[in-house]
Amino acid sequence: MTLWNCFCYLWLYFSDSCTSSDDFDIELDEMELVATGYLFYYSRVNRPQRKSPPTICTYLKDLLEGPVEDCRDLLRMDKHVFHKLSEILRGKGLLRDTPSVLVEEQVAIFLSIVGHNQRIRVVQERFQRSCETISRHFNTVLKAVKSLSCEFLQPPPLETPPEIVNTKRLYPYFKDCIGVIDGLQIPAHLPANNQSRFQNKKGILTQNVLAACTFDLQFIFVYPGWEGSVEDSRILRAVLDDPNQNFPQALKGKYYLVDRDYTNTEGFIAPYPGKRYCLHEFRGASKMPKNAHDLFNHRHNCLSNIMQRSFSILKTRFPILKSAPQYPFHVQRDLVIATCALHNFIKREDGIHDWLFATGAEDAALVEEPCGKEEEEELQLLHLDSTPVELVADSLCGMTS
Repeated sequence: MTLWNCFCYLWLYFSDSCTSSDDFDIELDEMELVATGYLFYYSRVNRPQRKSPPTICTYLKDLLEGPVEDCRDLLRMDKHVFHKLSEILRGKGLLRDTPSVLVEEQVAIFLSIVGHNQRIRVVQERFQRSCETISRHFNTVLKAVKSLSCEFLQPPPLETPPEIVNTKRLYPYFKDCIGVIDGLQIPAHLPANNQSRFQNKKGILTQNVLAACTFDLQFIFVYPGWEGSVEDSRILRAVLDDPNQNFPQALKGKYYLVDRDYTNTEGFIAPYPGKRYCLHEFRGASKMPKNAHDLFNHRHNCLSNIMQRSFSILKTRFPILKSAPQYPFHVQRDLVIATCALHNFIKREDGIHDWLFATGAEDAALVEEPCGKEEEEELQLLHLDSTPVELVADSLCGMTS
């Protein structure tokens, strides 16, 4: 029954029961009072409730207001980088505040999982959220960060990298080198019917990831999801044959360095086959390079080592890549892309001030500068007028003769 129907019913009732005009006026006043009271009650009950905006959870609030080391330990980045990342994801509409969880908390949930390889139940206790909420925001942030990979993974610059220009042992011999390509084996979790294909040479279940990086430790291309049993060279050929992969091809005269699992082709230079290559093979006074081929392989390995340094920093920051997380395989694949994108974002925003990049720069110099007679002998071996392309051409001629 509507309010108007109630009012009409009361009016008819009182009009029939009243015997005089004075009684009718009194009853009418009472009826108006009842109706007014009902109207007030009805308006209060049905008025839309104002929802208070979500607030940051106590745990994250204390973390962001606490020591820098605590923030680095949980979020794997400094505070200002974390805030910048949250602002970008919110500003681009990739994430939005929910009625109970801010974007900052959503990002923190994701980072605490990939930065410590923790189970959802552990993170649930920390943030005081349900397992469903933690799982939902983990997947939402993963999708959002992955969508930024095209922005964070950029082609290499055309100029000679300063890491080469500023090193006499590398310049001008490698002045046209723009990056390094290599494969990375990452532990994978798979159902029994797919395990045989993903076993690598050591019998471990892995996904093979093809990656390219520059000499400032930034990734420029990442292609995860291949079976651990597949050779690196086959993955590279598949990438080059598929224009949808948007691989940053080397311009004419430029090239990437690849290890001896690959072959020399235009735009890709491998070390001399059948010669010493690994750095430990050159340690000791009696094992110094004896000819131009030895020296070229030694320098090639020194430069290519930048990929291992990049992988090391990536896996140290995001230990989830060191194990086989029990997620669907497409999630494991996306985690590789997302963590590489975050790796680049941190490098660009914080540079050498980030504690992991700073430690990597201190622990491993690209190459040690020689001095005196040793430098003169090396220059004679490598020939000042030779370039890596000419040396590789000479190597290929030697193979066919």
